[in-house]
Amino acid sequence: MGRVFVAGSINMDVVATADRHPRIGETVAGRQGLYFPGGKGANQAVAASRLGARTTLIGRLGTDSFGAELRTFLGDQGIDLGYVQEMAEAHTGTAIITVAEADNTIVVIPGANGLVGADDVEIVPLLAGDVAVSQFEIPLPAIAAFFRRGRAAGATTLLNPAPAQKMSDELLALVDILVLNETELGFLAGAEVSDGDEAAEIIDVARQLQARHDQTICVTLGKRGVLALAGREEIAVQGRTVKAIDTTGAGDCFVGALAAQLADGAPLRAALAFANAAASISVQRMGAGPSMPTAAEVKAVLGAG
Repeated sequence: MGRVFVAGSINMDVVATADRHPRIGETVAGRQGLYFPGGKGANQAVAASRLGARTTLIGRLGTDSFGAELRTFLGDQGIDLGYVQEMAEAHTGTAIITVAEADNTIVVIPGANGLVGADDVEIVPLLAGDVAVSQFEIPLPAIAAFFRRGRAAGATTLLNPAPAQKMSDELLALVDILVLNETELGFLAGAEVSDGDEAAEIIDVARQLQARHDQTICVTLGKRGVLALAGREEIAVQGRTVKAIDTTGAGDCFVGALAAQLADGAPLRAALAFANAAASISVQRMGAGPSMPTAAEVKAVLGAG
C-alpha cells in the first residue's frame, strides 16, 4: 500500500450558523459560534488518515493557541506531522465561515500557510506508489516543487485547484489527477459551465483543459455525482441523495478519500465511487475536519446501495 502526502493549508475554522446569510451591510442574529479544525490541506489529510491511509501532512502553523489546538487534533487523527513547521512570525491560518440553509460562505486568512515554500516540500520522502496531494491555499511555487518531486519519485500527483486561481501550463502539466467542481472547471478552462449542463458538455470543457493525453480530470457535481475524463475514457458516478447539514469540507473529503483509495491500489472508477460516498457522509455533519468518515462508515453506505 502506498502513502498519502498532503502539502497544504492548516486553518482554524470559526463558524457562525444562522437562519440565512446577511445581505451586504446587514447584520443578522446568529444561532451558534463554533470552532473546528480545518484548512483544505488538513481536511484532506484527516479524510485520508481516517480511511486507513498512512498520511503525512506538510505545512506551517503559528505558535499561537490555534496552532497548538490544531497540532493536537491532527496528531490524534494518526497523521504524521513531522513536516509541519511552527513559526512565530505569522499567525495560524484562519477561516471565517457562515453556514445558513446548508450553504456556506467562507473568508480565508492564510497566515502561516502563505509562507509554505519549496524548502518545505523538497525533502519529503516520496516513493513510487505514493500519492502527492495539494490545493490552492498555499503558494503555487511550493505546489510545483512538490509535484516535480513527486513525479521524479514515481508518485501520483493529485491537485484540487481551490480556491480557483489561474495557474501556469507548467504546473498543470505536472498534475496526474485534477479534482475540481464545475465552477472551478469553467474558470480554469475559460468556458461557461452551469449547474444545468449535460454530462457531455462538462466532459467537453474538461477535454479543453486536459494538459496531457493521460491526465485525469474529475469534476465533482455535488448531489449530481462525479464525472471524470481519464485519458480518453469517460466515467460517471451517480450522486447520492442525503439531507445536507453543512457542506464545508465536502470537496476535501472527496479528495482525501480518492487519494487513500488510489494509494491502496484501487481502480479509478471504484475509487471515485468510494470518494463520492465518503463526501455524502461528511455533508450530514457539522464542521470540516471532524466530519470526515471512517472506512467502515463508507463501506456501510456502499453496501446499502
